[in-house]
Amino acid sequence: MFTVDSTLRTIALAQPATIRVFERLHLDYCCGGHRPLAQACAEKGIGTEDVLAALTQATATPAADRDFSQATATELIQHIKSTHHAYVRSELLRLLPMAAKVAAKHGPVHPEYSQIERQLKILDEELINHLTKEELILFPYIEALDLYCNHKASAPHACFDSVASPIQMMVNEHEAAGALLDVMRTATGNFTPPEGACPTTAGLLDGLDGCERDLHRHAHLENNLLFPMAIAMEKEAMVAQA
Repeated sequence: MFTVDSTLRTIALAQPATIRVFERLHLDYCCGGHRPLAQACAEKGIGTEDVLAALTQATATPAADRDFSQATATELIQHIKSTHHAYVRSELLRLLPMAAKVAAKHGPVHPEYSQIERQLKILDEELINHLTKEELILFPYIEALDLYCNHKASAPHACFDSVASPIQMMVNEHEAAGALLDVMRTATGNFTPPEGACPTTAGLLDGLDGCERDLHRHAHLENNLLFPMAIAMEKEAMVAQA
């Protein structure tokens, strides 16, 4: 456990999740990471106890995932958007400059970091497009199906023949994103920082590990719960209109 006498570098290396707190508060945990927490907070005029509380919260064991087996399609979509879509956007925005920094500094000796920077850019482009298609096309149709099947709206119209078509596209894109992260995991020995790694490198690898874990939960909710529900609702709607 860290204290006010722990250096920012020590804290960041021991618990990479704390890097998010340091970044939010603009505390230099890398080049200026030799300073004790108390000194760094005093220099920024930040309450040490508040920072300690934030660091403790950042490293706390997350609560068990909610059981969505009985959730409606609309409830699932709202959760996916507010939790997983929001996470993807904010985390990729945070990790991209970190990857560029690590690649520029360590790429000549560790070429895997230059590879990660390139792959992360691809992942960012593909996932942001993926989220946009879901939010603008697929999810609104599924929500409209949910309303129709609960007798709260008329039958929805789609720009595709069957919801199974865009669903298969989304599943394929989940698999492609997972494959990219798997390549990055393999290249870094399961996102393990090399001996003597700087806090930024440790934070980048921890962030990539978190992205992969979130993708697994995200894809599970869609592939195994939401998408089968949408296909079943569309079939119900077609029978009702026959």
